[in-house]
Amino acid sequence: MKLLSIAVPCYNSAAYMKNCINSLLVGGDDVEIIIVDDGSAKDDTARIADEFMADYPGIVKAIHQENGGHGEGINQGVRHATGVYFKSVDSDDWVSDDFPAFLDELENCERQGGVDLFVTNYYYEHADGKGNRSINFSNALPENRIFTWEETRPFRIDQILMIHSCTFRTELLRRNGIELPKHMFYEDNYMVYGNLQGVRRMYYRNSDLYRYYIGREGQSVQKDVMKKRYRHQIRTAELCFCACRLDEIESRRQREYMKHELFIMYGIAILFARLNRTEEAERDLEKMWQTCQHFDWKWAQHFRKRTLLWFITRPGESGAAFVTLIYNI
Repeated sequence: MKLLSIAVPCYNSAAYMKNCINSLLVGGDDVEIIIVDDGSAKDDTARIADEFMADYPGIVKAIHQENGGHGEGINQGVRHATGVYFKSVDSDDWVSDDFPAFLDELENCERQGGVDLFVTNYYYEHADGKGNRSINFSNALPENRIFTWEETRPFRIDQILMIHSCTFRTELLRRNGIELPKHMFYEDNYMVYGNLQGVRRMYYRNSDLYRYYIGREGQSVQKDVMKKRYRHQIRTAELCFCACRLDEIESRRQREYMKHELFIMYGIAILFARLNRTEEAERDLEKMWQTCQHFDWKWAQHFRKRTLLWFITRPGESGAAFVTLIYNI
């Protein structure tokens, strides 16, 4: 059995996928790399995936599927994974030279009984070199030892456990049975949040392992793209909120973190919807709140009216203007 399975969803990624995969091959026989060709038809993605599988038998798998989107690529990775742990790396990103040391620590962690979630940092790599920075969790998580939720501390507003920072136990993912929706962007936030309810034992390595590239044309995290796809953000917020009931989370610190992540998900959805300044976007936001209130009225009301989200949900031009101000800040 492999120590770690890594899914690499690829869609017309021929121009940059080699850099990603080569950074993972450094892991050697401990790693299983699952390249998922998501119906690429405009370039040599499928051929490159097959060549890697031929050159690295027993390490690289190539899976070809009809176009289902990024989420279905991750789903395929989980279905085909044979590793004890599972991670997803986007084809335009890569891992740092610290990867072998990360694997050593992951293996040592497994010798101590293993964990449900292994956390590392992620590092923003901007195309223009401006704004590069690390998102680390040293203020919130104990380092270099196994710990539980009750040993964590509050996260800052700019800290969230994105998929880039998470390596999950494969068994936990399969037990929870989270299926990411097809043809939807930002769905990987649902993968993280939806599986957090099953996390008990964790480990944090303060290392900028994941290199998150920002600046590729048409990338899903660009402002104009996020404005256009605001409904995907709304749907992500709905899926996360309805993944579990907060009152059923026994650990106080775990519940506090999950509230923090929901706050961020709601905030992003509201910001990018309202930046469009259309009545249609306002109606879509109202439907989001109705969906969440139907699932859990108490906590939906809490987020809408008893948190700082109230300032960006205010109706009318004043509320929309405040949203623009907050985004620019």
